[in-house]
Amino acid sequence: TTIAPNGRYMTFTGNFEGDPDIYRADLKAKKITKLTNEVGYDGGPFVSWDSKKIVYRRDAIEDNQELQDYKALLAENLVRPGKLEIFIMDADGKNKRQVTNLGAASFAPFLHPDGKRIVFSSNYGDPKGREFDLFLINVDGTGLERLTHSPEFDGFPMFDRTGKHLVFASNRNGKVRGETNVFTADFR
Repeated sequence: TTIAPNGRYMTFTGNFEGDPDIYRADLKAKKITKLTNEVGYDGGPFVSWDSKKIVYRRDAIEDNQELQDYKALLAENLVRPGKLEIFIMDADGKNKRQVTNLGAASFAPFLHPDGKRIVFSSNYGDPKGREFDLFLINVDGTGLERLTHSPEFDGFPMFDRTGKHLVFASNRNGKVRGETNVFTADFR
């Protein structure tokens, strides 16, 4: 669940209608609105600093075999996050559009305060699919840029309200395998 910076609503992923979708609710959860309704996993919504946009990850179902596999996993309360693309929509669920087309596991999108760029984590470019780094992309899908180059996991990036600082989680510098640390970085 993420709360809109304007304090008026929250957004979350729910599976109570049989398919993981994104919902919006007032902070008392009395009025709940379903924002996505296409078959396939929709999740990880984050609200922009101006509270007008929501970025999220989506696994679109492309054929009948994928649909059958998806439903079988869902019956066990599981999903296979092998190919998650980044999407953006208005805070009311309108104007949904796909931003990435990487065929990779991309997740944890966060919109820069300028409203023009999205930072996210992905295993794009790793043939084994195990190395996750941070990427930046324009909301229109152009200008993909890799920000980190660590053999360790980098994920869950977020900009501060000014857009001058980035915080993210990483397994680098861990004292034991899998230990996650929090890093901050100046951003241009």
